Amino acid sequence: MNELQEVICIICPKGCHIEVDRRQEPWEFSGNSCKRGPIYAQKELTAPSRMLTTTIAIKGAIVPRLPVVTSSDVPKERMMDVMKALAKTQVDAPIKVGDVIVSNILDLGVDILATRTLERISH
Repeated sequence: MNELQEVICIICPKGCHIEVDRRQEPWEFSGNSCKRGPIYAQKELTAPSRMLTTTIAIKGAIVPRLPVVTSSDVPKERMMDVMKALAKTQVDAPIKVGDVIVSNILDLGVDILATRTLERISH
């Protein structure tokens, strides 16, 4: 394990370069502009995760894809698994923003939520 590491914080647009000294407990942090930086850096080095935004197929709507987002962070090492599962997912219109599209995807405790309302089109 590298004892000195740099993490670029993505909590806000500033993008602070946080240096993490892991030679002793508790870890020491420098370079952050706010108190959220060290929390982010520690999480990034111990259990990295991300919100996922993507689209899934939808039938019967004016557009062929429905934008969706995870209800909370997904572990980075499981991102591709979630993407593969969503690639096989298709829903039927109508869908309202906030609808749960997939509950507890891959048993991660994370739901997939619609981020757009799409009405059913009539032919």
